[in-house]
Amino acid sequence: MKKRFLSASLAVILTTSAVYPVTMQEVRAANETSQQVVAQEESVTAQEFLNLAVTALTFQHGSESMRQQITATWVKGEELKDLTLAIKRDEAARILVRALNKGEKESTLDEYKEKAVKLGLFTGLLISDNTLSKQDAVKMLNNAKQVKNGTNNEGVKEISVEDFMKSPGNFGYQLSPDGNYITFSSAWENRSNIFVKKMGDDSQPVRVSSSKDRDIAGSFWKDDTLLYVKDKGGDENFHIYSTTFNGTEEKDLTPYPNVTVGLLSSLQGVKDEILIMMNKEDATVFDVYKLNVKTGETTHVAKNPGNISNWLADRNGEVRVAVASDGVVGTVLYRDSEKDEFKPFIELAAGDEVTPLAFSKDNKHIYATSNKGRDKVEVVKYDLEGKEEVVMSNKDVDVTGVLYSAEQDKLLYGAYITDKPHYQFFDENFEKLFRKIQDKLGVHESELGINDYNKEMTKFIVSVSSDTVYGKYYYYDSLTDKLTELATLSPWLKSEELSEMHPISYKSRDGLTINGYLTLPKNKEAKNLPLIVNPHGGPWARDMWGFNPEVQLLANRGYAVLQVNFRSSTGYGKEFLQAGNKQWGLKIQDDITDGVQWAIDQGIADPKRIGIYGASFGGYATLAGITFTPDLYAAAVDYVGVSNIFTLLNTIPPYWETMREMFYERVGHPEKDKELLTAASPVFHADKIKTPLFVAQGANDPRVNKAESDQIVEALRARGVDVEYMLKENEGHGFQNEENKIEFYNAMLKFLDSHLKK
Repeated sequence: MKKRFLSASLAVILTTSAVYPVTMQEVRAANETSQQVVAQEESVTAQEFLNLAVTALTFQHGSESMRQQITATWVKGEELKDLTLAIKRDEAARILVRALNKGEKESTLDEYKEKAVKLGLFTGLLISDNTLSKQDAVKMLNNAKQVKNGTNNEGVKEISVEDFMKSPGNFGYQLSPDGNYITFSSAWENRSNIFVKKMGDDSQPVRVSSSKDRDIAGSFWKDDTLLYVKDKGGDENFHIYSTTFNGTEEKDLTPYPNVTVGLLSSLQGVKDEILIMMNKEDATVFDVYKLNVKTGETTHVAKNPGNISNWLADRNGEVRVAVASDGVVGTVLYRDSEKDEFKPFIELAAGDEVTPLAFSKDNKHIYATSNKGRDKVEVVKYDLEGKEEVVMSNKDVDVTGVLYSAEQDKLLYGAYITDKPHYQFFDENFEKLFRKIQDKLGVHESELGINDYNKEMTKFIVSVSSDTVYGKYYYYDSLTDKLTELATLSPWLKSEELSEMHPISYKSRDGLTINGYLTLPKNKEAKNLPLIVNPHGGPWARDMWGFNPEVQLLANRGYAVLQVNFRSSTGYGKEFLQAGNKQWGLKIQDDITDGVQWAIDQGIADPKRIGIYGASFGGYATLAGITFTPDLYAAAVDYVGVSNIFTLLNTIPPYWETMREMFYERVGHPEKDKELLTAASPVFHADKIKTPLFVAQGANDPRVNKAESDQIVEALRARGVDVEYMLKENEGHGFQNEENKIEFYNAMLKFLDSHLKK
């Protein structure tokens, strides 16, 4: 998460004539070349051609809004006013040239037609009329697909696991508040550590941390003091450390055993103190403390009565808002000052989420994100009476974040994710600055991030990242209009050798629109490929477009990779998330299975070479997949996954106690839903598993206890099934140490190749 990019969730609908999702029969028809010669055939309307083109040239087969957005880039302004009329050849040519991103300076239909001829889009057409027959439309689209997917089917050179998984170099650049220093993370002794460099001179960066056992999880500034966060061995008990600029003195400011700490507020304008949340007094809840970053002295500020999940301080550093919840229903509480008692401010029903983000400069308004009384999360502004003003909304997706400037006391932009990240700007000057940087770098807005800035917002750290670009960092000075490159992540990975991540959509068996991403091996024909379906963790999370080292690794080795935002995924509204309640192993799993079937129906996936690999909930989905659809998968990799829902609920971290009722609501109650959870827990049905399985687990995992992996391995070995099991004693919920990641991915590839590349 970018600094000052306040967490939340949104989207923009591009209006054009309706483009409706098509049936699987139409999908297959658009992907097949008819060999019949028809003397005369009915012409194709512009609407029909657009439907066929979106189906044939993209993977958007289930989302009407995404299809509309795509066609809005192919048909502009007053073009094709009446989509019910027969489409002409030159009009079809213009659409396809744009769809293939082959346009240059064409402006007239004749110029587009000439370009289409050069591209071979008219090759093999049977009828010479100016309008298109359905048969010739399909031929044009097949020609376009050949241009789009042009390949010699030889793939690309194999890139080592080490190149994908080793430290990518310098990353996480930040500016000191005064803009005079810059910090970044980089490897030292194979662990991520913090470095500082003075701006404007030729001095070498100075390492200011010396962690050898664990990567430093993150760092931040408090005025002239640099602070960082680290846990031990993946136990997720994060502490806050301070360090001097020469790195000679590092100090654990929260040296309490079995305690985890989080930053609440940097207390802008308050010298040497920050607000933190810490479960020091009670392991199950977080109280608020003031922490002196120079001395380490802590002062108790707010006591958690046992049900507060979130706190918010005003611009003077006083804690005046709290969110109380039993995990299902709750109340946003408010008080006029720290001397007053909290009183109910906003009532929250089941499924409601209100996340307070910041007080306005005069402390008279509260910015928040909310889905109360609506399906999608929106950006809202409350007065101190709880009256709501909607700032930003969308009917299709949640808001994912907003950028608020404390100095200017205004929201600068909101972000939302449909196929890719997008922005909606609230400040004209900031949008001009953003677009200027975007133009200088020559990238799409989805690839540009504002990572950090100084207090005056004249100096910026920006980054560029995409599906094939791990990341590049730049320093931009708006006063001089100078852009300076700082670093390229993993420069040894060449973008032209990596694989594109394609946004997809399809319909579930019960009619829900399921979105996701498909990554295809570079320079390979997308036909009868071995496929890895990679369900995400959470399950209350989502996959997003962007650079993913493990997906790129799998694609580099010839696998198609399918990522599915199944029901219960976040970002698509309350109703979609709640559609996954108590559906572990049931409709959630059906969504994943339907995605695999979609890839098979496309001809992309070889039905005999389907693998499944996931972590956390994705590991559960992996085990559920080979348990409840045992004939679908030829190999499976379970990474820190759940095998027994009962033991999962019994071993959640103590600081998740305030969310226990949420688990019961969304997953199931161990007593009231005993039959459901027994049926959904793979460990009780291990006799059904016949798919080769590889399991990986961190011994210190506080979320998915080691016993989850032990149970399924023991159950299968008791039946004489040989399960490969990798256990790391110095890891938690997923491997972080470089040597362990490299070992795991090498072993995983060897395992998958042995079963899916026979």
